[in-house]
Amino acid sequence: PLHILVCNAATFGAPWCLTEDGLESTFQVNHLGHFYLVQLLEDVLRCSSPARVVVLSSESHRFTEIKDSSGKLDFSLLSPSKKEYWAMLAYNRSKLCNILFSNELNRRLSPHGVTSNSVHPGNMIFSSIHRSWWVYTLLFTLARPFTKSMVSE
Repeated sequence: PLHILVCNAATFGAPWCLTEDGLESTFQVNHLGHFYLVQLLEDVLRCSSPARVVVLSSESHRFTEIKDSSGKLDFSLLSPSKKEYWAMLAYNRSKLCNILFSNELNRRLSPHGVTSNSVHPGNMIFSSIHRSWWVYTLLFTLARPFTKSMVSE
């Protein structure tokens, strides 16, 4: 049985790179990898009911858009060309995709006893996710006092 699946893999601030599948690597690692894993394990999760999928996302999903000017999904934004690539936007878009995926997964699988939730893990200042460029480290350090979770005592 598989009662809990946590989708936590991510890359942040990586330079533009295509995978062997021809997709931008941040999108493939942060979103498509989770999507594919869950698809492979869907029958196991259903048979393990009650089960839960937890998809780690980020508050940074709020700072991006994946629709074109007519309001339709713009796939070119998800796997941009090198010219159109900015690491922060790639990360933000992948995390927005995580949330949309988790919501849809919950809609489809909750009638079968499998729930899905997307969560923001909190401040990641002590992880190595932001250490690929000194500017990100500086930004994370400056933002840290404003991103702490409020805890009731």
